[in-house]
Amino acid sequence: MTFILSVAEPITAAIDAIVHEVCPGAGRRTMYGGIVFELEPGNHKTLVCGHFVYKKHVSLEFSKGKLLRDPDGVLEGGGKYRRHIKLRQLADIQEKSVRSIIEQAFALPVDDAR
Repeated sequence: MTFILSVAEPITAAIDAIVHEVCPGAGRRTMYGGIVFELEPGNHKTLVCGHFVYKKHVSLEFSKGKLLRDPDGVLEGGGKYRRHIKLRQLADIQEKSVRSIIEQAFALPVDDAR
């Protein structure tokens, strides 16, 4: 529980702020046990990314993660499209180039992956 209170909340707040700066009109809602962001509020087909709090990290997940440039190798996962970044401390936001990846994710065309 300590992780959630002392580390997860600043991480999720930083992600929320970045998404709002990158795409001010993005929809934000609770879904799948976390918070997801959509290009068109309320349209799940435009889901771009989301953050989910786990016991030891926050997972920032991207619906079309396979299409994102990842020169630093921070994206994890081997599924057809989805990729994620594990964030264990607030400094990971900068160290793992989270803003750049979020910018890329919101720039992808809606129908590019499916």
